[in-house]
Amino acid sequence: MKVLFNGRLMERSECAVDIEDRGYQFGDGVYEVIRIYNGSLYTLDEHIARFFKSAAEIGIVLPFSEAELKGELKGLIKANQVDDGGLYLQATRGTAPRKHQYKPGLTPQVTAYTFPIKKPVNEQENGVSVITEDDLRWLRCDIKSLNLLYNVMIKQKAHEASSFEAILIRDGFVTEGTSSNVYAVKQNVIYTHPASNLILNGITRRTLLELFRKNGWQHEEKAITKDELMNADEVFISSTTAEVIPVTVIDGQNIGTGAPGPLTKEVQKALQDNILSETAKVL
Repeated sequence: MKVLFNGRLMERSECAVDIEDRGYQFGDGVYEVIRIYNGSLYTLDEHIARFFKSAAEIGIVLPFSEAELKGELKGLIKANQVDDGGLYLQATRGTAPRKHQYKPGLTPQVTAYTFPIKKPVNEQENGVSVITEDDLRWLRCDIKSLNLLYNVMIKQKAHEASSFEAILIRDGFVTEGTSSNVYAVKQNVIYTHPASNLILNGITRRTLLELFRKNGWQHEEKAITKDELMNADEVFISSTTAEVIPVTVIDGQNIGTGAPGPLTKEVQKALQDNILSETAKVL
């Protein structure tokens, strides 16, 4: 398998990162995960724009343009002959003696590789069980940084509880999942937390909001309480790798009928149609 390391394609075994890389020691960096369908990077422009924005937010100056990076990533997919899967992209601040502070002008280390994705068909069709947990993360959740320790801890807790995801609650209000955005449906209105420093403004989330508008589905970007979540008619989550998944049980309690709801199914279909439209192969 080829990987992209600082603009060069090489074998994975040839790729080496210094022990004092700040991403390795401090989580000092940013990343993106992009879905590949039919050999195409879905919503590539949006992902790369967010990658550059996240880097800028923490003071990393990337030594290439968005267009140059897109071209290199397309070359990586071609080299690995990926038709369906995912692409992981990461930039760290670079290598420096281990101190919290750093000198300006470090050379960022940029890595990308492709990986297989197993589509969660059963979960998408039948729904999943989730738990809720306190949102104790830092207050810049809008930056897609490498600092995911709390997300990992809570995702593992959900896994050990035989749940697909954990929905996070901050000051009584639903923010997002450990690796997903959250939506609640009440009386045919879709609610989701507004884009702010308290959530990551997911690329799939942005796509869904546009599809809500296009299909005339009522929606509000509004923080809801945990009680409102538990009493919703439908709940679903979204992410790049999971797409749209119905949530049928939260903390052991059925949501709505305990089965995927009709509006959730319509949202799923709308997203699949959009994916097919955006990534259809030209014959």
